[in-house]
Amino acid sequence: MSSSPRPWRRAGAALRGWRTRQWTVAGVGALATAILVGAPTNVVPNPLFGRSVPVQWWNYPALAVMAVLAGIVLSTYVRRRAAPSGPKTHGGGRLGMVGGALSFFAVGCPVCNKLVLVLLASGALSYWAPLQPLLALVSAGLLAEAALRRLSSQTACPVAASA
Repeated sequence: MSSSPRPWRRAGAALRGWRTRQWTVAGVGALATAILVGAPTNVVPNPLFGRSVPVQWWNYPALAVMAVLAGIVLSTYVRRRAAPSGPKTHGGGRLGMVGGALSFFAVGCPVCNKLVLVLLASGALSYWAPLQPLLALVSAGLLAEAALRRLSSQTACPVAASA
């Protein structure tokens, strides 16, 4: 059995060690993600974008979860002023990017999304719409894994990692 704490405990320790700067970036990042994903998909109502199919009930909590996770992942890229020579954060970069991109397709209108229409040609509602909740789960899972990897590596001992 390993003497090092589990990744989720290390991630929790990293979150407890965050200062105002990291929490501010996480909050701004979550808000920006909610707007950047929610406005074009019209989950966040706005006059610039429309939607042919009504927003589903699960789009709101899915967007909220994905935005919070994206904000946390973004905040792991903020360098702490007090410890510039501390352990480097590794992993999760590609997972976060893929998870963020999937979030757009997960909550978007299945017949309004031009890329989906091109890929499916017809039947976007019958083929794509049922897959969207699964995409939301995959997106949230990828973002959560990216956050876990990046956070847990913030408190990992660099000596133990290289041994």
